[in-house]
Amino acid sequence: MRRQKLMKTMGILFVFMMVLGGCKKTETGKEPISTEQEQITTKEESTTENSHQGEVRSRLSGKWVKEEIASRRPIAVMYNNIKQAQPQSGIAKADIVYECLVEGGITRLMALFEQYDDLEKIGSVRSARHYYVEIAEEYDAIFAHYGQTKYAVEEIQKRQTDTLSGLSSFGDSIYYRDSSRKAPHNAYTSTNGILNGIQGQNIRLEYEEGQEPHFSFYEKNTDIKGESAKEIKLSYSTYSSPYFQYNEKQKEYERFQYDQPQIDDQTGKQLQYKNVLVQFVKEWDIDHNGYQTMDLVSSGEGYYATLGTYIPITWEKTSSDGVTRYYDETGQELRLNSGKTWISVFPENKKSNVIFE
Repeated sequence: MRRQKLMKTMGILFVFMMVLGGCKKTETGKEPISTEQEQITTKEESTTENSHQGEVRSRLSGKWVKEEIASRRPIAVMYNNIKQAQPQSGIAKADIVYECLVEGGITRLMALFEQYDDLEKIGSVRSARHYYVEIAEEYDAIFAHYGQTKYAVEEIQKRQTDTLSGLSSFGDSIYYRDSSRKAPHNAYTSTNGILNGIQGQNIRLEYEEGQEPHFSFYEKNTDIKGESAKEIKLSYSTYSSPYFQYNEKQKEYERFQYDQPQIDDQTGKQLQYKNVLVQFVKEWDIDHNGYQTMDLVSSGEGYYATLGTYIPITWEKTSSDGVTRYYDETGQELRLNSGKTWISVFPENKKSNVIFE
């Protein structure tokens, strides 16, 4: 009898504990995860962690790309940027774009492409300047250009830069003329042309051993504590006064020049950039023809803008074979948000022409 009562009492306790366990909440007020749910969650987390298998972060953009893409040398293309050459082709695919003054108050662009496997039309392509050769070498890039100044020739020869030149014996296999445009604004290339030039000259495809990346990146979008930068005006000259406007929805800067959106005619869309860097440099005429030169092996000031705000920065390059480094106000190396970057190399004696609003 006592045994039966004991068994009955234990049974009641067991049922009570089961009910209590079934009604128990977590500290957040949610139902506890069952063993089966834990297995599913663990599997999902594992899948998330492994979703970038075979990928690494890009040296140029900080985004996840295939390992074979990330280890491949980029191409650096000299883009014609005068009004008659608009709109440009293929430039929207570039990870980094540099803008520098050339003669006559105009600017020329150099676009760095990490992924160039599906570009039907790239250009129009114009002639090289020696300081662009130096910048391209910082990235171990294959340098694409159609023509060059004598100073660029000297720089290319001195550095033994791998080039895809429109004036070389391989030029016709790389570039073509678009009859819908007037020369010299009608030289173009493509993925096939780029590969023809690389293969025809047996150019090294992989990064040189020990090649240093330019930038480090945040893992996710990170606001910087700075001043408002909803619009960035960059008046290089009376001829060239490009600007950027921040798109709150896209969280990127949209590019304008010649008082209209700058678009890529292959996509029909306006150029957009996650980061805008302004690097002030000492710049001057190198000869009576008005050709420019600039001191890139030096140090100076600048600005970094992202997500609608900007901060002052400094930069330094200690040798002609070195890489330009950028630093925040605390002296720490600058980190960028992942995405495309525009770098305006701007005359330091015209700092007042850079306006943030």
